[in-house]
Amino acid sequence: MTKSPLPAFLEVALQAAEQSAELIRRYYHGNFKVEIKADQTPVTVADREAEAIIRQMLLDAFPGHGFYGEETGTTGRDAEFLWLVDPIDGTKSFVAGYGMFSTQIALMHQGQLVLGVSSAPAYGEMAWATRGGVAMVNGKPARLRKMTELGKAAVSTGNIQSLARSQHWQALGNVLSQANRTRGYGDYYHYHRLAAGQIDAVIESDVNILDIAALAVIVEAAGGVFTDLQGRPPGLETRSVLAAGPELHAQLLAELGAGSVS
Repeated sequence: MTKSPLPAFLEVALQAAEQSAELIRRYYHGNFKVEIKADQTPVTVADREAEAIIRQMLLDAFPGHGFYGEETGTTGRDAEFLWLVDPIDGTKSFVAGYGMFSTQIALMHQGQLVLGVSSAPAYGEMAWATRGGVAMVNGKPARLRKMTELGKAAVSTGNIQSLARSQHWQALGNVLSQANRTRGYGDYYHYHRLAAGQIDAVIESDVNILDIAALAVIVEAAGGVFTDLQGRPPGLETRSVLAAGPELHAQLLAELGAGSVS
């Protein structure tokens, strides 16, 4: 039987996350220039230098792999293995001086996500997993808690602008009115809490695959179901998220109207 390469891939990805975290923390506690990109989102020297570190480490170790980065774009998109990297997911939080930002590193093999590393430099929290493996949060195995009833569940939302403008806003309101607890943790944070069994579901729209690819692997390895709001598995065109344990995910998908929410 051929030995899986995933442990070697994971080791390098973790090293890249740790090295970039050191650089990010230095800038976070210092001064840096902020620029506005064409899409009106901010970017800093920390974003660019962190991505350069990650890119070099990954491609030096695995020169045949492709790379899709938030700041440097895509090379080798059709390669068998494609790295997906957002060096600072939550740059607005980084610029504003609060720590709700993260580094996201994921690996896709022939269109399927197989590895994810999610690092929160300001808070020193790291989560990671490989497909079919165990999800880890800060070095401890993570597992979703078993939750089958929305009325007992804690639900967190994020980036719900497109839902707020759509005909599906009422459906989301119905979901939240039934939940036991509602939160809006957003970004990496509510996915780490979901994987660790501290909340029960995440609902988001207006996402980019680079924001959530690594988190999808982590949540699924922790026993969750991770799809878009139409029930489709994550891919390069994913723009929304519904993540929860199997029973609750099915209930939420039905509540939100499968096949009709973008």
